[in-house]
Amino acid sequence: MSRQTTSGPRADTLSQLLSELSLEEKVGQLVGTYIGSMDRDVTVEDAKREIVDENVGSVAAFGIGVSRYHEPERVAEIANELQRTALEETSHGIPLLLPVDAVHGHAYVHDATVFPHGLGVAASRCPEHARTAGEITATEMRATGANLNYGPTADLARDQRWGRTFETYGESPLLCGSFSAAAIEGLQSNTRGPSVAATVKHFPAYGDPEAGEDAAVVDRSASTLYGQFLPSFEASLEPEPAVVMPCYNSIDGEPAHGSRRYLTDLLRERLGFDGVVVSDWGGIDMLHEDHRVTASQRDSAKRTLEAGLDHISIGHGEFASHLCSLVEDGELSESRIDEGVARILSLKAELGLFEDPFVEVERTTTHIGTDEHREAAYSAARDAQTLLKNEGGLLPLSNSLDSVLVTGPNADSLKHQYGGWSVQDPKPDSGTTVLDGIESRADAATTVSYEPGATTTESLDLESVESAAAESDVAVAVCGENWYFHEFGPREVAGDTGTFPTRTQLGLPPAQRALLETLERVDTPTVLVTITGRPLALSWADEHVPAILQSYYPGSEGGRAVADVLFGDHNPAGRLPITTPRSGSQLPVRFNHYAHPRPIGRNEHPDTYDPLYEFGHGLSYTEFEHSDFAVSSTEIGPAESVTARITVENVGDRSGRRTLDFFLRDEVSSRVRPVREHVGFATVDLEPGESTTADVPIPNDALAVTDSRGRKTVESGSFELVCEEQSTSFTVR
Repeated sequence: MSRQTTSGPRADTLSQLLSELSLEEKVGQLVGTYIGSMDRDVTVEDAKREIVDENVGSVAAFGIGVSRYHEPERVAEIANELQRTALEETSHGIPLLLPVDAVHGHAYVHDATVFPHGLGVAASRCPEHARTAGEITATEMRATGANLNYGPTADLARDQRWGRTFETYGESPLLCGSFSAAAIEGLQSNTRGPSVAATVKHFPAYGDPEAGEDAAVVDRSASTLYGQFLPSFEASLEPEPAVVMPCYNSIDGEPAHGSRRYLTDLLRERLGFDGVVVSDWGGIDMLHEDHRVTASQRDSAKRTLEAGLDHISIGHGEFASHLCSLVEDGELSESRIDEGVARILSLKAELGLFEDPFVEVERTTTHIGTDEHREAAYSAARDAQTLLKNEGGLLPLSNSLDSVLVTGPNADSLKHQYGGWSVQDPKPDSGTTVLDGIESRADAATTVSYEPGATTTESLDLESVESAAAESDVAVAVCGENWYFHEFGPREVAGDTGTFPTRTQLGLPPAQRALLETLERVDTPTVLVTITGRPLALSWADEHVPAILQSYYPGSEGGRAVADVLFGDHNPAGRLPITTPRSGSQLPVRFNHYAHPRPIGRNEHPDTYDPLYEFGHGLSYTEFEHSDFAVSSTEIGPAESVTARITVENVGDRSGRRTLDFFLRDEVSSRVRPVREHVGFATVDLEPGESTTADVPIPNDALAVTDSRGRKTVESGSFELVCEEQSTSFTVR
């Protein structure tokens, strides 16, 4: 694990500690508990009892919305209380891992800095935002006592219906790997203080479940697994993350949580990972309850340990008992238990927990949501904004407007702006809504009115919207999705599982559509801002609304970022990290689909890839021209790489950032390859009239063909490289 850490016990000291532990104490290090209400209600006192009586080695105290505790100082007090129990009331005083789902900031704690979710960060094409977010998240986590982050999410999002799309960095293996690696570097860097352990999830393939249903089977070929899903994990393993978490899904008939093929043969032996493998929340119980590859919880415990898992995240005492009896009955070797415990102890040592696991409660709030941290989140949110449409140059809005109507269910909701994996009732002063941002930014002489017009799914007083729109120069409708995680939960109304958002509906629901139709009838120029976790199918809006800004889940500073773009203080440069389909019926639709024939009249078939907005789409308030596209060498050897070079000129009248995406096509290959593959990206900042040359390396492995055994071969032949409708070619000897 190559991260800067506090010095801890030497390896021989840890080995001595391991030798002194009883079997019950050892298996306790391999299981965890939580505080809150999920499958059972667990209080702080319950967790302390489990620490003492069942030797549990981790407590998930502040995550997934089940905990009652969100105030920073109270969270820190509980963390200290738990650690004190472990150190003072157990035989060997082993400190605890305290994990949290901090996937876009330490967002389950009030007043924390909340960054845009992964999809928005990837739209910036700036991995530095992911790295900075990791550093700040680590600082705020450690200030409250948390030390293990269940993030980042390295999964590809290959089905836009999937409820966890927003956590990912999109559909490009290159983006997912680059941004995940940057986030890991930030979390484990020690740059701003003590680091935390990062968890790469969800190995090896999660984001393409059948019908977009969370945890459904990922039924894909071996060559697709190796060629599409694994590259983002391979890149994520380079900065040596502390932990890997498997996916809930089965792949090729094997649930990842119970698969030696994936957790040992692939992850450890082939990819060389030597850290901790931790279960996802209920992933082990799913083996017997859902996948039905085992007959009981005890059998599941045996199978997952034999597969290569080290830590059962919410095992409680039941799993500890199972592991003890499995060893005592000769069904599981104690040496396998020792392997997992050794990894857990090493991780705790590397985090400095043996020296000092406590936090200074009185200083907690000085590290949470600082001005510096919020400015970093603001910068990321601003760079994420992606302008999808701007008919007639409606944007940026003029400073001389007399009146602006702000409407829509997400205009004044920090909760929806944060998105899932965060507090559901953020404090009003912990962030800036879009309404707040517009009111603050609009000229003092401009009247800003507000009419919600709709909740996510219900219409609200459209007559007032119509009247206000008729009296306004422009309307800003902030629509999209609400707060959710996993399969669009938790639902506020019991049994309300068929209403938007749902995987069966990818367009805006009727209430939000009615709001936009009301604005169209009034003929008031309208800007649609979408705050959403997925790329919504906006075909009607694309036809009828003159300007559309994709804001993703922009986090605590999203309102400022949106206002900056609307009024032209920031020139949008975001580009889509995932394809936007025309409708749910068009799926699957992805830029890197495999080449295939169209046997019955090529002109009679619709294009295979004809989305509403393609991967990489994103407009600017200025214009750019591209020229002199070339590669460093037009002929290379099979082990060599090339560097692409392109000249970019800002020919407009505003300064702006240009994001460049580079795509490769293998003209002839021994196996069917994607029609194009995303192999490079870069950004350049240019003043009006300024030009520059961007050099982007295209690595050798991007040229390789991947077979069904995962072997990569760079074959001789011609390759085409494309960037901004410019193309060049080179040959491999």
